[in-house]
Amino acid sequence: MDTDLNTIHVFKTNITTVEPNCPLRKTLDEHQDIQQWSIDHEDVDCVLRVVSGALKPETIIGMINQFGHECQELN
Repeated sequence: MDTDLNTIHVFKTNITTVEPNCPLRKTLDEHQDIQQWSIDHEDVDCVLRVVSGALKPETIIGMINQFGHECQELN
């Protein structure tokens, strides 16, 4: 697998806010395989975008679910 090619993974979530010191933010910020991430809180689906060349959608969903949030891949 060529990890030089970054993919933008897009998910529907129920993450309404991400506080500066919350564990979810820390995990996403510090994950070595995540180049960038953002959540569109103005979108009704609270869309999470994750840029990564190495992570699969299922892995990202698992990470989000472990913090008690719902996460579903959007196509």
